[in-house]
Parts: sequence; structure tokens; C-alpha cells
Amino acid sequence: MSISKTRQKLVDVARQLFAKNGLENTTMNDIALQSGKGRRTLYTYFKSKEEIYYAVIESELERLSDKLDEVAARKIRPQDKIIELIYTHLSMIRETVVRNGNLRAEFFRNIWMVEKVRRHFDDAEIELFRKVYAEGKEVGEFDIDNVDLVADITHYCIKGLEVPYIYGRIAHGMKEEDTKPQVAKVVYGALGKLQRR
Repeated sequence: MSISKTRQKLVDVARQLFAKNGLENTTMNDIALQSGKGRRTLYTYFKSKEEIYYAVIESELERLSDKLDEVAARKIRPQDKIIELIYTHLSMIRETVVRNGNLRAEFFRNIWMVEKVRRHFDDAEIELFRKVYAEGKEVGEFDIDNVDLVADITHYCIKGLEVPYIYGRIAHGMKEEDTKPQVAKVVYGALGKLQRR
């Protein structure tokens, strides 16, 4: 097994154990035993449980980033792409939290740890928004004076919606497809264009 596959296996096993038992109730020995790799191999890749926890968060953020890249690469209008990026972000964050069971509490309890690991993802997402906004401005879909500022604002607004979205506090009782036209109306209004049919 290659180095990257061994490391990924350790991260996957750690994620499953953290989700099942919680971060506090999982030991490095548990991870080594469950992975079948032994403590020496585990400590070759990770010096501590916190380090492997960072790797788990990074791995989950990579999944989200890959999905956003897929949306950004689609051949659709910039205004449609923005809405898809917003909903993909929120849906994937919710899926990540739900998928990680007991890890849910850990994700929100130590927000500074998560934020530290998340910085690279956030920068990449802001860059995606910049590209889509620049494209939309170029083709006349958006009336934006400062693409960088609008990309930053969009990112931080979506980030602020994560926890309410995860807990179902946004549009309670509504189906996601029913919310999209209303969200689009708000977003397009902020971008200086009304939705075209």
C-alpha cells in the first residue's frame, strides 16, 4: 500500500471512530487497532490525536471543495452557477456533519480548531466566487463594482448560514427546490440584476 493510501486509510478509520465514539473517547491505540496498521505506523504519519483530527477535517473539506469545483466547471450561466454553489456548499456541510455522527459536537465545540484547518478551503471558495462573478460581470449578467468584495461577502454570508441550515432553521417546512427561486431573487438583486427567464 502506498504512503498516501496508508495515510488515507488511517484518516478514514479515525473519522469513523471519532464519529462513533467522539473525539475525547477515541485513542491513538483505537485508531491503530481498527486500521490494522499498528501504533508505529500511525505515529509515522501523525504525532497526536489532534493532528489526525486536523487531517480528518481537511479530508472532509476536500470532499466539499471537489464538489464545488465540479459545480464551477459546469457550462451554465454565471447567475445559475452562483445559486448552485451556494446550495452545494450548504448541502455538503450538512451532509458532512450528519455523516460524522458524534463528531457533530466536536465540529462546533472547538470552532477555532476547525477555522484554523478551514482557512485554505475558505480561500479557495472565495476564489471560485471571484471567477464566477468576473465571468458574470464580463457577459453583463452582474452589475458589480468590486468583484473581490462581493466574493468575500458572499462567502461569509454563506458561512454564517451553515449552522442554521444544518439544524433546519432556514425555511423550516419548505422543500429546497421551493426555496431556490426566493434565494435567487435575493442574490440576483444584490448583484444588480433581476432574474432572467
